[in-house]
Amino acid sequence: MTSILTAFENQTLPQSYLEADQQELCARITRAKQTLGTDLLMLAHHYQKDEVVAFADETGDSLQLAQIAAKNKTAKHIVFCGVHFMAETADMLTDPHQQVLLPDLAAGCSMADMANRHQLTIAWEVLQKQWPAEIIPITYVNSSAAVKAFVGDHGGAIVTSGNADTILRWAFTQKKRVFFLPDQHLGRNTAYHMGIPLAEMALWDPLTSQLLTNAGQEPLTNEQAPDTKVILWNGWCSVHQQFSVKQIETLRQSIPNLSVIVHPEAPHEVVEAADDYGSTNKILQVVQASPAGTKWAVGTDHNLVARMAKQLCPTHEIHFINPVACACLTMNRIKLPHLAWCLEELAAGRSVNRITVDPATTASALKALDRMLALS
Repeated sequence: MTSILTAFENQTLPQSYLEADQQELCARITRAKQTLGTDLLMLAHHYQKDEVVAFADETGDSLQLAQIAAKNKTAKHIVFCGVHFMAETADMLTDPHQQVLLPDLAAGCSMADMANRHQLTIAWEVLQKQWPAEIIPITYVNSSAAVKAFVGDHGGAIVTSGNADTILRWAFTQKKRVFFLPDQHLGRNTAYHMGIPLAEMALWDPLTSQLLTNAGQEPLTNEQAPDTKVILWNGWCSVHQQFSVKQIETLRQSIPNLSVIVHPEAPHEVVEAADDYGSTNKILQVVQASPAGTKWAVGTDHNLVARMAKQLCPTHEIHFINPVACACLTMNRIKLPHLAWCLEELAAGRSVNRITVDPATTASALKALDRMLALS
């Protein structure tokens, strides 16, 4: 029987890959891809580094890439250059003969890590006492398979940043109140633009197991509880939380005729200060559809914004909302050494960093995912 330590050591990047230069790594990746041929499908999220995206067969957002993986019945190996929850979703959507690999197991998601099944079970018990049989759980795709499974077993659905409005409207046909996790900002922005006032939203703090007002500064009172329609999990994206109204105001003052577009994971006041907001794909579509020469300030991951300026929107003037903000640290864990190692091991008939979700969790999570797909 393999020990935990041995299993971990088998998934550790050998030092030789870290010592190789970029030219050598690129050559080795190219050779491995040629060796694997159609047995390999390499996917890269929009937020990945340019050098990783350059080798991808497909790029896109998390759910889009998982759906691409699900449609491909030829590839035996799906190398997902993203983060852990994305690879989990791909594994649940693909066939048993296909394996999903994550080049670096440390590529997680801080937002997804802000909600686990244990915390969710505690929250659900408290909320059911507060509002018996009146709540439906909804989880962002940026969550673990275990959280998705809980939501599936309790009649809920998964949302993406692109279909959150559609799914939330459906949720209110099922129950009087919605429990939205783990990203408070996506839930708040979506509900607000559906016409739900901020005063009718509450915040669940998983660290204290308390219901708070929307602002999160004081406990929700018995007088406020009957009017509460949306309960938001106190989670957020470390990248999109960096943007502020002050940054937007400063840019507008210095750049005439500037248009601003942000991701709905940004704080509510930032979304309201922008000209438009939307998913990663919507941001790309809106900017690319605007007239050449249009000036845009974009509020999302810096890897994508830089790629928009250089490659995807070359006829536009693209600015970072926060020029000193960092890109997603966990997404950036995947680098050429990890990719070369993962692909060369596959070419040699070995698998490293395989992501698997057990059958029971998969079956429950797919309930929530299938509900979303049926509604989208």
